[in-house]
Order: sequence, then C-alpha cells, then structure tokens
Amino acid sequence: MNCEKQMSMLKKIQEMQFVAVELNLYLDTHPCDVEAINDFNCAVQMLEKRKKAYQDEFGPLLNFGFGGYSKEPWQWAMGPWPWEM
Repeated sequence: MNCEKQMSMLKKIQEMQFVAVELNLYLDTHPCDVEAINDFNCAVQMLEKRKKAYQDEFGPLLNFGFGGYSKEPWQWAMGPWPWEM
C-alpha cells in the first residue's frame, strides 16, 4: 500500500471539504450570489470525484461507503485506520 499517495489523496479531500463548507457558509448569508453558487457546485463535484477516486483505490471513507456498495470481502475493517497512518 502506498501510504504517501493515500495521505495525499486524503489531504486533497480535506482541502475540498474546507472549500465546500466555506462556500456553504457564505451562501447562507449571500443566497443570490450566482458566482458563489457556481463555485460551490464545482467544489462539490470535485469533492465527489476525489472521494470516489480514493474509495476505488483504498476502500471506503465511511462504513457505508460513498456512492456504491461494498466489494467482497468486506473492506471497511481492512487497511490502516486514519489514526494509524
């Protein structure tokens, strides 16, 4: 398992989650800002792609996966836990 690649992918997911949350908070107070809405939609789309890419390579981020069913064998308990990396 390539821990450097896994950590890099997790960091990119965290960065995009931060962007999406910040835009979400901004849109709570500026609901008519079309540019911010477009930026939010773009960030969410990129976040979904990054999560899917991570899950395809390293297994689920959550115990109920992201956008799909579990492969065999059950993958949730396989590999290192986030605090073990």
